[in-house]
Amino acid sequence: MTIRTILVPVRGDGKGEGVLDHALALARPFDAHINVVHCRARPEDLLPYSTVITESMRETILESARASAADEEARLQGIFMEYLETREIVLVEDPPVPEGRVSASWHEVQGRQSALVAIRGRLADVIAVAQPDADGGHQTLEAALLETGKLVLVCPDRAASTVGKHVCVGWNGSAESARAVSAAMPLLAEAEQVTVFSAPEGMEDKLSTADLTEHLGWHDIQAAVTTLNVGGAEVGNALLAETGRAGGDVLLIGGYGHSRRRELVMGGVTRHIIDHADIPVMMVH
Repeated sequence: MTIRTILVPVRGDGKGEGVLDHALALARPFDAHINVVHCRARPEDLLPYSTVITESMRETILESARASAADEEARLQGIFMEYLETREIVLVEDPPVPEGRVSASWHEVQGRQSALVAIRGRLADVIAVAQPDADGGHQTLEAALLETGKLVLVCPDRAASTVGKHVCVGWNGSAESARAVSAAMPLLAEAEQVTVFSAPEGMEDKLSTADLTEHLGWHDIQAAVTTLNVGGAEVGNALLAETGRAGGDVLLIGGYGHSRRRELVMGGVTRHIIDHADIPVMMVH
């Protein structure tokens, strides 16, 4: 088991390079391939709603939208090529991946970013997305978590030199957290250090930290365990704080939530972590 492909959806929102930095940090230990996909908006989606316009006005708007989209694509692709050159990443459009090198490819797709992630993410090993903020980004995260079943790396707006060197695991013995551990086994096996954080409250009749460390031990993964003496409402904040104090460079948790009219409804711990994390967070639903 290993990580070979990382999907990075980008658009002209200024966050693409930061997500690429996190994807690259994750890719380096595995010589993985970073599949960068630019999601170009359909010109028809830019037409005004509830407004009657003439056919000539319609064509003028569409032509302007096409030209703007082409300029944006060229600009972003130029930034991407410069990014590869400065970081010595090899451009590869088709497999196999060059031995001992991180590679990347660029694809241009028309449509909504969330719809693209929901489909293409199903065949990625990891999907790297920007941390949502008040201005948006939740739809892409929702699609990655709810539609693909893959590991999702949520990338905050800050530099990342390593992702996976020291993995911190938020463990509560649930099926969701066990699923996250299983999906991230290649990352855990490659890590230099693994720390498990667990809050005993609410863990009755669930798998204990001893069960988890035994399971990891069968995979030759040694993990330290720290118990968080906090109540349920404080777990999210405690996980982030303790991960920071321990020097973890990624927090692995289960993605707790369900689809309600295609909106992600998360538990308090997951929501708090997504909203307040200043380190990359990896999860699976």
